[in-house]
Amino acid sequence: MTPQTDDADLIARIADCDQLALRTLVGRHQVRLFRFLMRLVRDEGMAEELSNEVFMEVWRNAARYEGRSQVGTWLLSIARNRAISRLRKRREASWDEDKAAELADDADTPEVTTQKLDKASALKRCLDALSTDHREIVDLVYYQEMSVGEVAQIVGIPENTVKTRLFYARKKLSELLLAAGIDRGWP
Repeated sequence: MTPQTDDADLIARIADCDQLALRTLVGRHQVRLFRFLMRLVRDEGMAEELSNEVFMEVWRNAARYEGRSQVGTWLLSIARNRAISRLRKRREASWDEDKAAELADDADTPEVTTQKLDKASALKRCLDALSTDHREIVDLVYYQEMSVGEVAQIVGIPENTVKTRLFYARKKLSELLLAAGIDRGWP
């Protein structure tokens, strides 16, 4: 008799409430199962506890074993499912409400969000007030993130002209923003 058919016979006997068959199965698979669980949960106490739970589940559900896989494979799949479930519960249980309440909320307050939106719309109005040449240069450099050389090629002007237009566009934009009552920084 091979160990696989022998294990299947043990499961059949366990289904008939044979405690000796369960002890034999435990003796045969406990070390392998424990080592497998240790690699998953990395906690000796938890691995031992889960190992015991696996054999308890085998005791309760031996009659459901269909023989589609080897008994050892069936035991490892039960162990894996139990370990994953336990690790999930441990993660959920480790949430500490007091510590969570102490965490700083880095999100903007509604007031700051509104101020940013107001500034964004004011910035758009100021950009629209720039000349077409200046608006085009600002768009290509800041919004399209192109280099001065790339902008020069696209627009068909020398790089120094791009730099000059960018300088005057920023200067004009700064004046327009100041006139709109907006400083350069965010609150």
